[in-house]
Amino acid sequence: MTEQLDATLEAARRRTIAVISHPDAGKSTLTEALLLHAQAIGRAGAVHGKRGRSTTVSDFMQIEQQRGISISSASIQFDYRDVVINLVDTPGHSDFSEDTYRVLSAVDAAIMLIDAAKGLEAQTMKLFEVCRRWNVPIITMVNKWDRPGRAALDLVDEIRERTGLLPTPITWPVGEAGYFEGLLDVPSGRMQRFERSSGGATVAHWTELEPEQAAADHGPAWQTSREEVELLALDDHVHDTQRFRARETTPLVFGAAVHNIGIHTLLDLIAAEAPGAVARRAVDDSARSVDDDFSGYVFKVQAGLDSAHRDRIAFLRVCSGRFERGMTVTNARSGRTVTTKYAQQLFGSERETVEEAWPGDVVGLVNATMLRPGDTVYLGNPVRFPELPRFVPEHFSVVRAADLSKYKQFRKGVESLEQEGVLQVLRSERRGEQHPVLGAVGPLQFEVFAQRMELEFSCPVILERLSYETVYLTDDSSAAALDRQRECEVARRSDGVVLALISTPWRARSIATTLPELTLLTVDGEPLVARV
Repeated sequence: MTEQLDATLEAARRRTIAVISHPDAGKSTLTEALLLHAQAIGRAGAVHGKRGRSTTVSDFMQIEQQRGISISSASIQFDYRDVVINLVDTPGHSDFSEDTYRVLSAVDAAIMLIDAAKGLEAQTMKLFEVCRRWNVPIITMVNKWDRPGRAALDLVDEIRERTGLLPTPITWPVGEAGYFEGLLDVPSGRMQRFERSSGGATVAHWTELEPEQAAADHGPAWQTSREEVELLALDDHVHDTQRFRARETTPLVFGAAVHNIGIHTLLDLIAAEAPGAVARRAVDDSARSVDDDFSGYVFKVQAGLDSAHRDRIAFLRVCSGRFERGMTVTNARSGRTVTTKYAQQLFGSERETVEEAWPGDVVGLVNATMLRPGDTVYLGNPVRFPELPRFVPEHFSVVRAADLSKYKQFRKGVESLEQEGVLQVLRSERRGEQHPVLGAVGPLQFEVFAQRMELEFSCPVILERLSYETVYLTDDSSAAALDRQRECEVARRSDGVVLALISTPWRARSIATTLPELTLLTVDGEPLVARV
């Protein structure tokens, strides 16, 4: 009974969140600013090197620092006031939607970061739709208000029209974008005036002004800010916790992450309003309550996080009960037991052994080689959570070892990176085992694959892009006939799914018309001929 009570209390203290954004909206910079304000780090880093600033904590892999983008998913835990925040950093490049999808399955809330000048961009909307599918409530931050941009009311209208969520201001800018004078704190009615820190590496200090003082010092800008907030309130843009958690509204804050402006309000909002860990639905539609026996969900597997250790880490979201290092749990997919002797929590590239964890926490299980993304592990009462859907790849390359004498390393590397879900490995009878076909959601994944093969497995590879534009689902009975068709190749995924890779949509329709008896299904499972 005591452990069940502890699990309930600890779950309520957890805030497991992710940041979603379009590339270059400032996601990694925001991550650093959150860590800085929570006193988890002493100085904020920079995505690209700046004088007096180190690189970011979350983007520590070599290719991330070279390209200035987030490629791997990092999990960082830190305390803020009386809550524990698990910040699951998501890949920020548009090519990594599959990995991001996995990460968003493990969080309880998300921060949607918007560039003040660009508004809701393509990748932001794609990730928003993923959050909608996972029923994740969203806090919105408009970033880069220190630079020229759009009007605040225009951004509110766009958010409302394109997401269906009602933006409810928690802070509101005093001054137009690019002429940032401070923030109106909507609940208190006071103004926050900031002093920018040198290079944004330390916390920006601010002072609070009473409305009378703000009006005297900032005149028209303050008056405009007050009037805009009052106008929004008349249109029901007023924050309410229940409506936020019901995914009807999105609390809205403004700031400039690179100067650490507005970050303290965002942290307070996460701590006070974001939901804690709650019961998770199983495949049989039952709910696994947080005070039940231990259960966890593997949302990511990754190797190569530390070049000094060739280990493989399965990132596990604790869903219920108490996790204790050393416990033996059951893998629901295979029925085999898994030991948890080597359990760690990661802070960027740093690691520390974790002895216990509670619902909402993320634990890294080192060298748990039998686990893969989507697996459920449990103790006591059996449970299995829904597995992650697999994306149909959009880009293809044939890969082979540059040095044929390193085929053993080649095969090991391909298998390892496939298990992580870096990309999909397809077997084609036409090419044989030595020349597998790689399938990716975005082309940058091929660069990541090649670099990791060389650095982690000492096996440089040669990639040859394939010119297939369309992919269809097929079956064994149609595979041989399809493989004989011009500009068509059949390949099999590791889970047994058979794919037909075809040069163009026109060629696919031609095959479907000529050979209607063959199975060619779209990714939605509809027959191709039905759309002709």
